[in-house]
Amino acid sequence: MQQGRTLVLSVDRDDDIGYKAKVASPVVGRAACLAAANALGLADPEDSDTNAIFQAVKIYDELLSRGEDVEIALVSGNHMHMIEGDRKIAASLEKVVHETGSTSCIVVTDGAEDEFVIPIVQSRIPVSSINRVIVNQIPNLEGTYYIVKKLLNDPKVARFVLVPIGLAMLLWGIAYLLDRPQIANFTVVAAIGIYLLYRGSGIDEVFSGFANALRTSLTRGKFSFFTYIAGILLVIVGVIMGLMNLLVYYIEIGLLLYFLIFVYGAVLWLALAGIVSSIGIIIDNYFFDRESLGKVIVFPFFIGAIGLITYGASVYAIAMNNIPDFPYTTSSALSYILYGTLGGLICALSGIGIRYMVNRYLESQSTAEIIELV
Repeated sequence: MQQGRTLVLSVDRDDDIGYKAKVASPVVGRAACLAAANALGLADPEDSDTNAIFQAVKIYDELLSRGEDVEIALVSGNHMHMIEGDRKIAASLEKVVHETGSTSCIVVTDGAEDEFVIPIVQSRIPVSSINRVIVNQIPNLEGTYYIVKKLLNDPKVARFVLVPIGLAMLLWGIAYLLDRPQIANFTVVAAIGIYLLYRGSGIDEVFSGFANALRTSLTRGKFSFFTYIAGILLVIVGVIMGLMNLLVYYIEIGLLLYFLIFVYGAVLWLALAGIVSSIGIIIDNYFFDRESLGKVIVFPFFIGAIGLITYGASVYAIAMNNIPDFPYTTSSALSYILYGTLGGLICALSGIGIRYMVNRYLESQSTAEIIELV
């Protein structure tokens, strides 16, 4: 007989159990897992996670009938954000292992996506077996169409599939509306590429964090809420100015120069957006979290430095390629890159110096408070 307690673990990485059935995880125990499966089955009878939970209960009953010491649990992630979901699974599993005292684990999943969390499970408890549940279906055309339709109704899938298709069609229509069909292919490919990089590199998580910060600043009445809004508007203006520059200076050139022309029109606006937003963060830290002021005081200086250097470099690179109607010659563009680099370095050094003085001031204030207490 196997030594120690075995945990039969059903994994629902995309949190259908919470998103559809409103059941919070982790769920521990046979009765609780059956109740969760019934709730999910009633919420969405076609969800394969229901079968995975029932399979886990079946394995639990078989092991229990053989006299083994066994426990069953269900953990789930996040329906929209995989990184947050995987962290939730890790925390839930630690809690389950601690509460049940399990020494090994049998993982039950309904597909390859859930099996991405196997390394997370293995880092918390040894995995002795993996059981994938395959739901039998009749492979006809109508069934395939229905499956695709169900996938597209899922907000997580729809965002990844429908958004780039809709964006491509919209940009294509705009290009023809502006009587510039020659840039349609470029704008469509570039926009879809940016979107895929945005989703694939996890930048969407950054924007999600920004949205949470914006919501927090509003609910707590912080000044940064207004600077965040101003920053968003400036970003929109910057993107529009960059796209307008593409239309003004468009010729048959390489993709890199297209990007530089966009940067030339947008970067100062984007830098200004970053500076305005960071000023709000600095003000909030001054009033609510003065100990962290030294960490954020450099933000506007570093953002300004990056903006100046990038602007000078883009001006010089565009001028060197003799773009028609570009307002700067090679000689004047050289001064732009020199002054931009020098200004950026001065700006960055100023930020470092100010951070040093702020940290010294905060340390002196802390020391004075300690002396008063003594």
